Amino acid sequence: MTAATLTEPAIRAIGVEKSFGDLHVLRGVDFAVAQGSIFALLGSNGAGKTTLVRILSTLLRADAGVASVDGRDVASDSEGVRAAVSLTGQFAAVDEVLTGRENLVLVAKLRHLKDPRRIADDLLAQFSLTDAGGRATGTYSGGMRRRLDIAMSLVGSPRVIFLDEPTTGLDPEARLEVWQTVRALADSGTTVLLTTQYLEEAEQLADRIAILHEGRILVEGTLADLKKLLPPATIEYVEKQPSLEEVFLALTGPSTASATGPTSGTGS
Repeated sequence: MTAATLTEPAIRAIGVEKSFGDLHVLRGVDFAVAQGSIFALLGSNGAGKTTLVRILSTLLRADAGVASVDGRDVASDSEGVRAAVSLTGQFAAVDEVLTGRENLVLVAKLRHLKDPRRIADDLLAQFSLTDAGGRATGTYSGGMRRRLDIAMSLVGSPRVIFLDEPTTGLDPEARLEVWQTVRALADSGTTVLLTTQYLEEAEQLADRIAILHEGRILVEGTLADLKKLLPPATIEYVEKQPSLEEVFLALTGPSTASATGPTSGTGS
């Protein structure tokens, strides 16, 4: 692998446009994603996030502009791009009748990989689903189902993964589970492009953030870069109250039993 390969963006879009009839969804989108990073595409519903992901994953052809993934042009080398990427949609695409292990084995067989059961067991362990691997996925919680969905997308070790609104409909605890999974993916060297409409999600996960609005990238940079666009914050001394999410997780999270408090010394 050459130095140029190492420094080449994992994903690049230049002047990408897409319309559906008179509806202009993408109006010249430009951005680049570094290898092994988490890039958040932030925007409201209808901003064009899913359309852009579908173009980058070769499911849709752009009207204008160029885009590449893993050094391959999405228009002229769609087969090469599909071999390098995986896409997880807004809702978990698991077969709820099959067990978690059976879902993974099925995907491995469809991709003609050797030793599907070993691949399935390795991914179940990686995503802390080994104990649930023999259960029908219809019995899984939302967070477990989403983690299995992401595990299925990693069969074959894709270098780039697209996560389109990965925490839609999840409760706070399940959302944190998915966040931990996404961070682990990037730590392992996988490039992650994440679309979301949740500002906190982009803030917690992304190395770089692009704000997509009405088909255009308004701004792109690190969280610190984006914060510099507004006037410096004024310093005020106020009493900080816990958020509802903090209360919820404190009461329901796995650490509740070990939390310190008025009854923590009872040994119960």
